[in-house]
Amino acid sequence: MSNRLRNEISPYLLQHAENPVDWYPWGEEAFQKAKTEDKPIFLSIGYSTCHWCHVMAHESFENEQTAEILNRNFISIKVDREERPDIDSVYMSVCQAFTGSGGWPMSIFMTADKKPFFAGTYFPPVSAYGSPGFSDILNAVIHLWNNDREKLIRSADTIVSELTNQDTIRTAANDQDISEKAVQQLSYSYDPINGGFGSAPKFPTPHNLLFLMLYAKQNNRTDISEMAEKTLVQMRKGGIFDHIGFGFARYSTDQYFLIPHFEKMLYDNALLIMAYSAAYSATGKKIYLDTAQKTADYILREMTSPGGGFYSAQDADSDGVEGKYYTFTYDEIIKVLGKGKGIRFAEAFDITPNGNFEGVNIPNTLKSNNWQTDFSDEINILYHYRKKRTDLHLDDKILLSWNSLMTAALCMLHRVSKNTEYLKAAQNAQTFIRKNMSDNLRLFSGCRSGKHSDSAFLDDYAFYIASLIELYHSTLTIDYLKTAEALCNEAVKRFSDSKNGGFHLCETGNNELFMNPKELYDGAIPSGNSVMAYNFVRLSQLTENDEYRELAEKQIRYISAQIQDYPMGNCLFLIAKLLYDNPLPHITVVAAPDSGANEIKKNLPFMADISIKSQSREYPLKNNRTTYYICQNHECLPPTNTLKN
Repeated sequence: MSNRLRNEISPYLLQHAENPVDWYPWGEEAFQKAKTEDKPIFLSIGYSTCHWCHVMAHESFENEQTAEILNRNFISIKVDREERPDIDSVYMSVCQAFTGSGGWPMSIFMTADKKPFFAGTYFPPVSAYGSPGFSDILNAVIHLWNNDREKLIRSADTIVSELTNQDTIRTAANDQDISEKAVQQLSYSYDPINGGFGSAPKFPTPHNLLFLMLYAKQNNRTDISEMAEKTLVQMRKGGIFDHIGFGFARYSTDQYFLIPHFEKMLYDNALLIMAYSAAYSATGKKIYLDTAQKTADYILREMTSPGGGFYSAQDADSDGVEGKYYTFTYDEIIKVLGKGKGIRFAEAFDITPNGNFEGVNIPNTLKSNNWQTDFSDEINILYHYRKKRTDLHLDDKILLSWNSLMTAALCMLHRVSKNTEYLKAAQNAQTFIRKNMSDNLRLFSGCRSGKHSDSAFLDDYAFYIASLIELYHSTLTIDYLKTAEALCNEAVKRFSDSKNGGFHLCETGNNELFMNPKELYDGAIPSGNSVMAYNFVRLSQLTENDEYRELAEKQIRYISAQIQDYPMGNCLFLIAKLLYDNPLPHITVVAAPDSGANEIKKNLPFMADISIKSQSREYPLKNNRTTYYICQNHECLPPTNTLKN
């Protein structure tokens, strides 16, 4: 028996379409039904590759008795957080206010007018380990709804009032350099033995590493760059990196980067390609380029649609077991590879009879002295064996913001690797976006099965603009830059808070929730506000347009004032600020008549502001060859026919 989710396109919603729970998708039908029948709403928010979402679904939402309680007493709504980041953001704030933390699955109880009165995350089916059971929660809410509803309404009004009034706007920053303060905070939390920051769980947060590398370069601080490099090496050696199929898992559950939470997200891998590409550009160490290329190859092999768009994620679970797809027994390795090759591989990749994870093995090289030895033949054999052994669920929806991140990452990788396949993939993705997720200056946040969403959010505009800037840098095609400018102007119109500063997640005046989030924190994914600051800085320096400079200054002032206490939580924004305070080299290229685009591009640096000019009295050719005019730090160098990369 299917429910109302059967006609949705989200893989997460479709996973629940056969539940006995009478789920509704988010929409007016559900809220009107709750009003008509005078019932509270149970809102469940998750995503397709979330392990604990699967657990709660199996334990509670597939349970006939639990479903009967929900169907009789509640209107139940299921939301994919990746489809509706606005709903997720608002009710995550609610969950954190009620519980002090948040996560997925998220469980919200609220009135028909969307006001929440209770929240939590995963609940076990029955009370255990100090946590109330889900059925107990349901029965308690039913009792209060029927017998003391005013108490619930007061709770809802209180939390709504607190959340809508907490946006206190700071207007001035203090004198301490917030970039330096962020470096200090990251240094205090750095793990010099295992790499990474803080204790378990450890998230990659590649934008933190990009910030540290840029700060180290600008300030000649090798001690700071070593923190980033150590982390990048340990992640590559650890089980968080898939040594068989490549790509990175979402995070490490331990302090060593050994045991991952096995799901793979498109955004993590995009940001990590950026970080490893930047590390290779800065150091020339082949391990960074190899890691970036292997990660990109995984994306092109397993996460790319026939049309060129990138899928969202691969699941942590196979056959209901977390990590089953990725783990091996010792005997399996010997059987598949043969005794000689198998023993050598097992020694290098920490494969033992006892296992390093719940009796099985996660391949890793944390203990290996020959971890850079070529095992490509063995890895290829194991890859194909693993593919046949069990299935892995794919979340095949295509999200604009995440696709834009991967597009930008592939452009960066192209510039350091000179491999045109990566640039071709980036251009194909941009073409997919243009054809399927945009209507002139109107964007759509996601698509699947030939259908796109109805609207877009700040992150979609911000990330897409950033990807167009990277495409321009990699191709010198002016149309990319012009489109970036047009979309930047559109984002300002749609999302800016002209009164207080910054940008809302949803279009101003077009928000159906009780608040319109203004996200600043750079979590697993950088915030749209940080990326807009970056876009303004890059566009102001690329185009030398004073309007973008003024927007950059305004956004930098606004965010700087808000993040004084914890700037390490805003590292992508700090990259924008560093680039504003210490501009990239500005290279004006005057092409010789017989010069091809590839010749012009081949020596351009990894990061620079590049403009194309025609030969003129102001910009003459030198030696009748393509000529580069380089300016930095308020100083212009003599024209040259060659560039130092």
